[in-house]
Amino acid sequence: MAINLEKGQRVAVELPKFTVGLGWDENNTDTGADFDLDASAFILGENGKILADEYFVFYNNLASPDGAVEHTGDNLTGAGTGDDESINIDLSKIDPRATEIIFVVTIHKCEERRQNFGQVRNAFIRIYNTANQEEILRYDLDEDFSVETAVEFGRLYKRGGQWKFEAIGTGMKGGLAEYLKKYN
Repeated sequence: MAINLEKGQRVAVELPKFTVGLGWDENNTDTGADFDLDASAFILGENGKILADEYFVFYNNLASPDGAVEHTGDNLTGAGTGDDESINIDLSKIDPRATEIIFVVTIHKCEERRQNFGQVRNAFIRIYNTANQEEILRYDLDEDFSVETAVEFGRLYKRGGQWKFEAIGTGMKGGLAEYLKKYN
C-alpha cells in the first residue's frame, strides 16, 4: 500500500530501482496555446550543485552519464490519465559523488504563452516499483501556484548511506532558467 505524503514529509526509499512518475492536468482555461509541461532531474553533489552539465536530465538529455537516471521522453500535451512524464532511477549505478536528485516540473514557453501553475490541477509525484508497477509513495500538490511557472515537486537525498524522498511542493517564477541558475 502506497504512502501518501504531506508537504515536507520524508520517507526512506528501500528499492535500488524504481520509477518516478509525475502528472498533472490543465484547468479548463483557454490561454490560446497548448500546455507543455516538462519534468527534469538535477543530480547534485554535497555542494548543492549539479555534478556536471550531463547530470541535468531533461527532454534534451535523457540519461545521466552513469546510467542511474533516465527520462523516458517528453510528453508534449499531458493528455490522458496517469503519469505524464516518468524518470527511471537505478541507485545502484549512481555516481558516488551524488547526494541529491531534485525533481522539477516547468511550463515550456510559459512567458510567451502567459501560462502558470495556477492553470494546472491534479499535480503529483509518485514513486513506484518499475518491475511490478506497485506504487510505493505519492505526493499530491494541492497548493494554488498562481504566478509560479516552475515547481520543485520533490527530492531524493542520501543521508547516512540511505536514500530518502522528501515531498517539496515549492514554486518559483522564472521557469527552468531559474533552477539552472540555482543548481549550476
